[in-house]
Amino acid sequence: MSKVIVITGAGVGLGRALAKRFASEGEAVVLLGRTYAKVEAAANEIGDAATAIQCDVSNPDSVREAFAAIAKIHPKIDVLINNAAVFEPFKVVDASDAQILNAVTTNLAGPMFCARAAIPLINRGGLIISVTSESVDMNFPHLSIYQSSKAGLERFSKSLSHELEPEGIRVCNVRAGQMFEEGKTWDVDPDARLAFAKAAIAAGINLMERPISQFASVTTIFRSLIDLPADLNIGSISLQARKSD
Repeated sequence: MSKVIVITGAGVGLGRALAKRFASEGEAVVLLGRTYAKVEAAANEIGDAATAIQCDVSNPDSVREAFAAIAKIHPKIDVLINNAAVFEPFKVVDASDAQILNAVTTNLAGPMFCARAAIPLINRGGLIISVTSESVDMNFPHLSIYQSSKAGLERFSKSLSHELEPEGIRVCNVRAGQMFEEGKTWDVDPDARLAFAKAAIAAGINLMERPISQFASVTTIFRSLIDLPADLNIGSISLQARKSD
């Protein structure tokens, strides 16, 4: 029987790649995204197995409305993938209120809002996966807020796992490294991007020389997690890109 998989941030990047893969394997996918045009385009590309719903995960009302819409189509779901995130480098001293709030509400509160809304719909034996970041344990400059939000998400998932164990719902973090696909763009102020690159070099991190994995490759891990036998659980898994032979 096919599974119902809800993916946030599904209009581009990893979220879209996950939706395409799962749909091609017979699953029903629900694509959530802040910009409806993006998730609609992705869903149209995928076909009948995909449903696009507008959802700003940083807004609790938007999350409630999105999951109410999901429930009308799929009374029960099997998997929630918290993938939506804001990645914007800046120094804390220079950060605007909006930059800090956008990162924290999207990267940390967003998965909390989505988990809260999804739990009543998740079948016993279901799974919540949250995408975190390798940067949590690295001395990346200009990423204090991003790293803190992802570290908080990891802690939240650990606590949520214990809370949901009696319900038979598994919770897992996927700590991902740098990923790429053709046509991907990084919508960040050019000056901030240059300052980030220079600060990374000064910290001994050459962004241009670090290996980058493909989104399509990373989807394999998510497939494996979803297909785990019922008597197994992985609380956290860490991925690092490597240069292919």
